Amino acid sequence: MATAMAPTAVERAVLEEEFRWLLHDEVHAVLRQLQDILKEASLRFTLPGSGMEGPAKQENFILGSSGTDQVKGVLTLQGDALSQADVNLKMPRNNQLLHFAFREDKQWKLQQIQDARNHVSQAIYLLNNRDESYQFRTGAEVLKLMDAVMLQLTRARNRLTTPATLTLPEIAASGLTRMFTPALPSDLLVNVYINLNKLCLTVYQLHTLQPNSTKNFRPAGGSVLHSPGAMFEWGSQRLEVSHVHKVESVIPWLNDALVFFTVSLQLCQQLKDKISVFSSYWSYRPF
Repeated sequence: MATAMAPTAVERAVLEEEFRWLLHDEVHAVLRQLQDILKEASLRFTLPGSGMEGPAKQENFILGSSGTDQVKGVLTLQGDALSQADVNLKMPRNNQLLHFAFREDKQWKLQQIQDARNHVSQAIYLLNNRDESYQFRTGAEVLKLMDAVMLQLTRARNRLTTPATLTLPEIAASGLTRMFTPALPSDLLVNVYINLNKLCLTVYQLHTLQPNSTKNFRPAGGSVLHSPGAMFEWGSQRLEVSHVHKVESVIPWLNDALVFFTVSLQLCQQLKDKISVFSSYWSYRPF
């Protein structure tokens, strides 16, 4: 197998000049691009009407599903919090219509949106610390910065694309169950979360397993969405999910943010790849 030959003096001079241009010019051009893109992403999270102008504007999202009309409703999003909820549930057994809404004094914080926004802010902070006047000395320094920025962007994206897996007792213990008026019946559980660019509401209907039930009781583990037949213990009762209703609505600005994350991650990776082209040169002479 042939071994790589060390570059000649002329080749080293050319490589050094190209590398100098990359560190002094192209790196900062890419950083400016990243700053502009992430500023746009950040604006999507703050929304018009937020910041110095006052509280974030309210946006109403009509919930729907192609598979069922058992649940209908409207969720009102204000920044990273649900400020209002209005939900109608048609009970499958008797077609009884239940209506419940948020108490006026309550809001429900969507931690996924808040965390994603914080990660974007951290990525912008990292970039702002390397302004035009900063001179990168080594490729390793650029790679370290890109890795740090990519870590924040990956975490921001993952918070939106990967909802938390919760057990049914965790959902039952959630403060969300106490947000509604009238109070939710004891045989209902609700969960709200972000999945990609969608605001999702899940309603679980439960029935109590009798002590003499012949069913083999197996408590369900954590899941984003539990299926009918999932069992759990709550207090002194053993319960089983009888029906699951999931409705959702697209949040357009979250879709924008996910696109910005993808473009930014691609820019970071492209810059890393360009830096890595010079890795063979570094092994002969540090810059």
